[in-house]
Amino acid sequence: MKLYYAPLACSLADHIALLEAGVEPEVERVDLKTKLTASGRPLSEISGKSYVPALVLDDGEVLTENIAVLDWIAGEYPALGVAGPLGRTRLVEALTFISTEIHRAFKPFWHAGSSADTKRAAETVRRHMEYFSRRLDSDYLFGAVPTVADFYLFVMLLWAQRFDVEVPGRLAALRERIASRRSTRAAMLLEGTA
Repeated sequence: MKLYYAPLACSLADHIALLEAGVEPEVERVDLKTKLTASGRPLSEISGKSYVPALVLDDGEVLTENIAVLDWIAGEYPALGVAGPLGRTRLVEALTFISTEIHRAFKPFWHAGSSADTKRAAETVRRHMEYFSRRLDSDYLFGAVPTVADFYLFVMLLWAQRFDVEVPGRLAALRERIASRRSTRAAMLLEGTA
């Protein structure tokens, strides 16, 4: 299995989740400006797209889109998913909200938006983070152990910290809990973001 990643991109969630599951994938860095892998290959040749994550499975199948990759990881390693009749649906619901509302809201920060754009984006991120804060009644989003959704939210919390976007105290504590996990430290060290 091989994961194509970019440091501090959403692919970090996939990397952490795989390590958390006890899988040590081969990894290759992607330069998001040039769209080239560390070995010089265009990422579009591997995934058909020019962004991360791209996870190449042992049988050669390629998974893209963070929600899909994280859903696959949770399916293969159920300890990283949510149990119960609506478990998978609730997990996909959380992943989708993180992706379509929080992740997308950061665009002005990454693409040199105006100060008015980044101010609006920060307000949107704060509002959406409140949604999770109000529902957080345990150490992690779905209970006492982390799921793939926690790892994705963690990356968004890192972005909030990077861009000085204030997050609720409960989510700052969640960020610290996940940051202290062995899998997180290992992924961030390997990606050069620790």
